[in-house]
Amino acid sequence: MPKLLTKSNYLLGLQCPRLLWVAKNDKERIPEPDYSAKHNFKMGDIIGVLATKVFPNGTDLADLDFMGNIRATKKAVEKRETIYEAGFMVDNLFSRGDVLVPVGEDEWDIVEVKSATRVKDVNIHDVSFQKHVYEKAGLKIRKCSLMHINNEYVKDGNIEPSELFVQTDITEKVEEFSKGIKERTEEMLKIIGAKKEEGLPIGLQCSEPYSCSLKGECWKGVPEGSVFEFYRMLKRKCFDLYHGGVVCLNDVPENVKLNDKQAIQRRLAFDGGKHIDKQAIQSFLGNLKYPIYYLDFETINPAIPKFDGMKPYQRIPFQFSLHVQKEEGGKCEHISFLADGTSDPRPKFMQALRDNLGDAGSILVYNQGFEKGVMNEGATAFPEFREWYDENILPRVKDLLDVFRDFAYYDPKQKGSASIKAVLPVLSDLKYSDLEISEGMFASLEYERVTYDPSVSEEERAKVRENLEEYCKLDTLAEVEIVGALKRIAKL
Repeated sequence: MPKLLTKSNYLLGLQCPRLLWVAKNDKERIPEPDYSAKHNFKMGDIIGVLATKVFPNGTDLADLDFMGNIRATKKAVEKRETIYEAGFMVDNLFSRGDVLVPVGEDEWDIVEVKSATRVKDVNIHDVSFQKHVYEKAGLKIRKCSLMHINNEYVKDGNIEPSELFVQTDITEKVEEFSKGIKERTEEMLKIIGAKKEEGLPIGLQCSEPYSCSLKGECWKGVPEGSVFEFYRMLKRKCFDLYHGGVVCLNDVPENVKLNDKQAIQRRLAFDGGKHIDKQAIQSFLGNLKYPIYYLDFETINPAIPKFDGMKPYQRIPFQFSLHVQKEEGGKCEHISFLADGTSDPRPKFMQALRDNLGDAGSILVYNQGFEKGVMNEGATAFPEFREWYDENILPRVKDLLDVFRDFAYYDPKQKGSASIKAVLPVLSDLKYSDLEISEGMFASLEYERVTYDPSVSEEERAKVRENLEEYCKLDTLAEVEIVGALKRIAKL
């Protein structure tokens, strides 16, 4: 039986023909979705079910098997019912859509549901394929819409699906993106039916519109110290250099235009060593006032607001770690907060900060936009904290990221990154890899799971909470270690 080209296959093919072939012919090479991806799939299902409430009394075909879905779709079309997950197969093409709505005597509207807050090109390609297959199956499509999250929606009591979602008419865009779709689908059917995969040089398609699951395989030939490590260089420029034979930083000719930071990277690729601006480091350290409060937050940002007064994807802080160093060379006291229970953690979070951040001394964070933003949102939601934040906290915040973003210190081992996880290994022996929870996204998802999923056992919940404490503690201990290393460097 010839291989089917599905909607998801079509989107893979638009991104990369090689990815399409592997997905259909050698899918064992594609890594399992990570924890974050699986969470997104689950959330997409929840949002999809919620969206159907905008079109009540429809026929739900989501749980049927492949052929069962196709047969049931045909019957529901004949009865002119609103259909959830309508499936059509024609000419080796197969597509299912979120909502198919009958209009008048013989027309239909396609409604595709997405968890994003805006329309993306990949969404339009998605609907274009649906429309192409549906029309080949004999349906007359009147309008195509994308139903996405309304980022201005404010929860007040029960979630109102009709207010949570916005429908955007994308009919004209779908028509535009559908030009040439017949030829594209025919070419993709040839690709998946081929005995061998097509080679394709690495390029922008490796990360657009999504990071490719084959990237690890395709990028094996890219050496350390490549031009892709240039700090904040446009991807297109990196690929232009790479495909032009300029592979490594020390291959870059002098006539290639670089900014100051990129020029430092190029010089170090030739000369070796590190870049150290002692004066800039000393200036930063000299502006720190004791006691120093080393601070880090963890948050969740659910698509569906959990608490009244909140918008979709608004951040909910649930944890902070704080190391307090009262004097130069003094030992650090560790203080932590981890919300317990299912109620809104923000009031207790803000109160715990106010209780522990004192009235004087520097508050040191890594990437101040995040911590400032979270505290500012907390002060907006709970005005009793506004004066405290504006007058006491805001003037005291210092950003450790500035040292590395400004290249006051740069080690080639950072590989063009100024993130704390890139900086820490070059200045300290501390390791995130030794932890059960070793990155922020996983921490957020694990907190959300064990807090709001009633099926989680108390034993598992306690273990995850212990792991969360260890992870967040390391974030601020990392700040302590980095500052200590900078002090030693500044005295050299």
